[in-house]
Amino acid sequence: MKKINFIIILFAATNLIVSCQSSSNQNSEKNNSKIIEKANWLIGVWENKSPEGIATEIWVKQNDTAYYGTSYFVIGKDTVSSETISLTQVGKDLFYIPTVKNQNNGKAVKFTLTTLSDNQLVFENPKHDFPQKISYKKISNDSLVAEISGILNGKQNSQLFPMKKMK
Repeated sequence: MKKINFIIILFAATNLIVSCQSSSNQNSEKNNSKIIEKANWLIGVWENKSPEGIATEIWVKQNDTAYYGTSYFVIGKDTVSSETISLTQVGKDLFYIPTVKNQNNGKAVKFTLTTLSDNQLVFENPKHDFPQKISYKKISNDSLVAEISGILNGKQNSQLFPMKKMK
């Protein structure tokens, strides 16, 4: 009888340890999945109208670890620049990966998340020609400022893109 009780206790303790480890792993995975969720405020259609033209960014959620964006700039009826963007989480890392038409031989460039808060995302790639830094700052639920910055022609340069949410 003592052997049976010991086996039952041992079995229950083993199940408890395995259950705790599994729960810990699930919590760790849940915490990792929350990284990209902090960028949920990007989802939607954003626009910047200026005398030069209209810049538009459209962000959609692909799945729990990836958002997809398109960005284009229109002057009159002509689209003068466009890019596709993948915002992708791999483990604990979040990457901003733009592919700009007619740049970098059509290859994507990877920027790594360096700053994350409820209202700001900063991605950097110090090896890229320009920009080396891309950031998004949420001003309100319908307003954000995107910024590209870095060294261009030997000088510090930055460009701001204030945007309003259209949808």
